Amino acid sequence: MNDNQLIMALAKVIIAAAWADGAISEDEEICLKDLLWRIPEINAQQWNELEIYLASPVGAVERERLVGELHSLASSPDQRALAFSTLDEMVNADGTLTAAERDVVAEIKSGLETVNTGSWGSFSRLLIGRRAQVTAAAPNREAYLNDFVRNRVYYNLRLRLQANNISWDISDEEMRRLGLAGGLLALLARVSGDVTGEEQAAMTSALQRAWSLSPESAQFVVEVALADGDKLDLYRLLREICEVTTDGERRALLDALFAIAAADGQASFQEIEELRLVAQGLKLSHQEFIDAKLKLPRTQRAA
Repeated sequence: MNDNQLIMALAKVIIAAAWADGAISEDEEICLKDLLWRIPEINAQQWNELEIYLASPVGAVERERLVGELHSLASSPDQRALAFSTLDEMVNADGTLTAAERDVVAEIKSGLETVNTGSWGSFSRLLIGRRAQVTAAAPNREAYLNDFVRNRVYYNLRLRLQANNISWDISDEEMRRLGLAGGLLALLARVSGDVTGEEQAAMTSALQRAWSLSPESAQFVVEVALADGDKLDLYRLLREICEVTTDGERRALLDALFAIAAADGQASFQEIEELRLVAQGLKLSHQEFIDAKLKLPRTQRAA
């Protein structure tokens, strides 16, 4: 075991503890970043591993799994002392220790101490078996890390549908494509500033037509995509879209993007230039870009 593994495990447990009251404050986030500076050579993958836990609340069962991973690494008294002091620092960052946070820290400390003193052996085989089953079934969002990084709208769509026990009559492959398209529509809609009601309606209409969604379902995708708009990477989206679409589908997507740009009355020069880059990223020719642009009436485009 190296220090890097321990600090990564510790960081995940601290994030889980910070979510105990359902929110992470600015002070707690600053304290967490201070901790992350202690990781000697953190790479992009490791940052993604931590960010996925920061993105949404961590529940009790998932927290138990993370604590289990930490106590398997924190085998010495010095390592446990580091874990305890860092947890105390984290939960006291905002000057207020809630009952929920106090309970979580006590649970983590107790779990680490108990396992490392060997007293787990005093539990019956049945109890240990039940605990193992719970831990094995615990949520492990890292299994979806690739989706979180490459297709965040899809990741959050699936998360929210599961949380609300909603099932869509659409394949997982199509939902992934839907997430990518929704993300690209959201990025374009934000180019000129705040997203207008007309632009949201155009986004909803485009998704509804392409995927035969109900108006409510299409609007739900738009809301999720816009909520993540400031976290999306245009070039990653374009690359992922090119891998799962045909030339014809990409041309249709460019048409939809122009319609959204003009939904508030006129596609601005900035929006049209952004669409020029999008067309290139979608591996469409300059003529295909011009063809899509000219489908808008002259009065609806600034250039």
